[in-house]
Amino acid sequence: MRTRTLLTVAGLAAALVVGSAGNAHAASDPRQSHTTTVGVHNAYQKATFPYLADALDSGAGLIELDVWVDSRSRQWRVNHELFGQSNNCTSDGLRTGNRDRGLTECLANMKLWHDVNPGHRPIIIKVEFKNGFDSRVGLGPADFDRLVAARLGDAIYRPADLLGNYRTLDEAALADNWATRSQLAGKFLFEIIPGTFERQNPFDHLWTDTEYATYLRDLATAGRVGSAQSFPAVLDAASGDPRTRYPDPAIRPWFVFFDGSASAYVGGGIDATWYDSRHYHLIMTDAAAVAPPIDSTHPSAAEASARVALLARAHASVVTADWSSLPQVLAMVAPRG
Repeated sequence: MRTRTLLTVAGLAAALVVGSAGNAHAASDPRQSHTTTVGVHNAYQKATFPYLADALDSGAGLIELDVWVDSRSRQWRVNHELFGQSNNCTSDGLRTGNRDRGLTECLANMKLWHDVNPGHRPIIIKVEFKNGFDSRVGLGPADFDRLVAARLGDAIYRPADLLGNYRTLDEAALADNWATRSQLAGKFLFEIIPGTFERQNPFDHLWTDTEYATYLRDLATAGRVGSAQSFPAVLDAASGDPRTRYPDPAIRPWFVFFDGSASAYVGGGIDATWYDSRHYHLIMTDAAAVAPPIDSTHPSAAEASARVALLARAHASVVTADWSSLPQVLAMVAPRG
């Protein structure tokens, strides 16, 4: 039986959490699918971190951006609300120049930070497309991927890297073809989800998750999956296989990221063992709300650490909350399951 230990990023590589010599390497350098890390909700907001570089410096395993497609200006806006642009991305340097910039500058900040920290921990960049894509004005899935590739280059762990010689991402995940954490050093992974505005728009019948998964499937069919930069996620917890909600069965095997409220998995009746046994990435959000609830922004380090441990045992890949003031918790890496 695996010994449960909470580890920091620095301690993970040196620690042996199993006794047998045959498993020592796997324990000290686990695959990404075998660990639980901690993320920060809306890390782009200035009230959360003054600069995006601060979010990247925090030790978090996931940071979240909200992106609006502005069809009039043909720009990607980073903002929480429908109008305007307020965020901690800068126009020049990591902590200089004007803030409140667009997605292009946010990606430029990431690249500059990556260049200064080339062996950094793997970081998931969760992008909520608030109002979806708009391919009619050059703001579709392919346009997003081209922008990410142009700004971040080989700093991305792409769907093709997981896919390898398998036919679908599902097959690759079932085979546990994920890279180890040391192999992912210096890499960003992009997770994309449909946005709140999009999901409430009665005139939007093609949500981000479906649109990107269809695009990804079509790229694979055409032999061009290497150009995809992002992993679409199935949003909201559901019993069974939540991919059955998609009418087109051909896109279902291209989802290996799942994203839902932690309370639905812990105390909500949904057994997350299914995700772990298939090596899918499961992001559990709003960790503080799990019963008994703890402070949503400023719990004690002991309370937050215990909550991470609880959700790691419940098979989370990433635990997210608004705990930006607890770097010692954000840097935690725990065995999953």
